[in-house]
Amino acid sequence: MSKKLIVIGGGAAGFFCAVNAAQARPDLSVRILEKQSKVLQKVKVSGGGRCNVTNACFQPAELLKKYPRGKNFLKKAFSYFSTKDTIAWFQQRGVALITEPDGRMFPASNSSQTIIDCLLNEATKDGVSLTLNAEVVQVEKKADQFYLTLKNAEIITADYLFVASGGFPKSEQYAWLASLGHTIEQPSPSLFTFNTPSSSLKELMGVVVENAIVKIEGSKLTEQGPVLITHWGLSGPAILRLSAWGARELQESSYHFKVIVNWLGQPESDIRDRWSPIRIRQGANRLDAKNPFGLPNRLWDYLLKECSINGQIKWSELPGKEQNKLIHILTTHLITVEGKTTFKEEFVTCGGISLAEIEPSTMESKLVKGLYFGGEIMDVDGITGGFNFQHAWTSGFIAASSVAKS
Repeated sequence: MSKKLIVIGGGAAGFFCAVNAAQARPDLSVRILEKQSKVLQKVKVSGGGRCNVTNACFQPAELLKKYPRGKNFLKKAFSYFSTKDTIAWFQQRGVALITEPDGRMFPASNSSQTIIDCLLNEATKDGVSLTLNAEVVQVEKKADQFYLTLKNAEIITADYLFVASGGFPKSEQYAWLASLGHTIEQPSPSLFTFNTPSSSLKELMGVVVENAIVKIEGSKLTEQGPVLITHWGLSGPAILRLSAWGARELQESSYHFKVIVNWLGQPESDIRDRWSPIRIRQGANRLDAKNPFGLPNRLWDYLLKECSINGQIKWSELPGKEQNKLIHILTTHLITVEGKTTFKEEFVTCGGISLAEIEPSTMESKLVKGLYFGGEIMDVDGITGGFNFQHAWTSGFIAASSVAKS
């Protein structure tokens, strides 16, 4: 009788484990259980529907810096399967990836459906079975067998179990895994946007500043990069990265804090040094004409109003007091954050199964033989840019290889 591998979770890690295990061991029976009615939903919506598969970050030391939690664990894991291996895996199956200037990698088709079709085709080709609307509510290990109880009371047995069910926002949602003896690290949201309901800044919805510096007041947390102003507040890569690094700290503040935004991405002292030549050069021009810093005009006009500056006056007429106000708000704009916004499909959680209880070279539990973990269920999370998917591919592949060898 062939051995059975059950995969809990029809996401990136789950599918990657399933297809690689089936390919490595054709005699292995592989089945995916997905509690929803659809699979690979995060793959579908990632990157605005393009799927940010991975990142062209090939230096191990630099790659590890992209993970707020789990870098020591991943150091060993990435030695088995890293970004270059992900690229090669998809290319071998006819999926070419393209690299954007910031390192993010997408399918050349610019459609996430290409990645979904690839994984589904591989699963079909290798005999992987899929059961939808199958939520696991209990797992028991008796002798060498796992017994999985589904929400509909059906019981399924397995010789090997790979858990890739994604992260949960509440600790009690991990109870079915804690019952196996595993420690659950406190879950916290990661990769979220900042709500600023009291700020009129949100009236600038759609404005993007390409190279701002954002700092959490009273902390060491700071990020530089694109910032998007939305109808609820602040978003964009710099904000999302900041939310990842500050996930636990910001949760403790109940998401009420202040951010300091440097819209120019340069030190205030540098701007002051450049100001006189700019003012001389711009002297005859009105302040509300095209600004000399490359900022979006809507933002420039907004900042002038915040400083109570009449945009119709000439640069040469700008009083010293208002000039100082303008320089200060350009480089030290204090904004109050009162909450966060997350999106169900792209929600990332830090926390989960303690990494001290997982072997990084196999993804197998150190407590329960035959039990494996992958993806977001583990206490690993990366910043935006394809790094969470890379962890999913890596953990899925390593677990598949380990099951095949056993």
